[in-house]
Amino acid sequence: MSKHTLSVLVENKPGVLARIAALFSRRGFNIDSLAVGPTEYPAVSRMTVVVDVEDSPLEQVTKQLNKLVNVIKIVELEPTQSVQRELLLLKVRTDNDTRPHILQTVELFRAKVIDVAADAVTIEATGSTDKLEAFLRVLEPYGIRELVQSGVVAVGRGSRSITDRTLRPLDRLDRTA
Repeated sequence: MSKHTLSVLVENKPGVLARIAALFSRRGFNIDSLAVGPTEYPAVSRMTVVVDVEDSPLEQVTKQLNKLVNVIKIVELEPTQSVQRELLLLKVRTDNDTRPHILQTVELFRAKVIDVAADAVTIEATGSTDKLEAFLRVLEPYGIRELVQSGVVAVGRGSRSITDRTLRPLDRLDRTA
């Protein structure tokens, strides 16, 4: 099996996320990552779904997704043709001896310290899944007290947009509302 990243444009309506997640569940696929947020059009949301499946079953799921009324467009984003990032917030144990090492690691990974306490620092890191996994491996020996990680968000490289031609009719509606 291999990981596939799908960018799914959907109508911004209640229940759409549940229907799409249910479709993957019925097919027996586990969603590795799921991120949903607004687009440049208020009536449209973008779902970024990362799933680990073979090509043939993925094609079947994509066809079934296209049949859902609230799905506007689906694009598979190849890793080499897209920019993919995640957000990580973590709280790491620290004391006077370990603090310099942790701060050096934060700088090395181009992360940010966003909160400091006597016995912990809270760190924000953004990057690829591989980068964040490496960051966690380095910080794990210090003691991770708390961790939260977003799903993957992705966009295709270059000037083309999956919303360009697909959503052009919405321009007048959304911009004047």
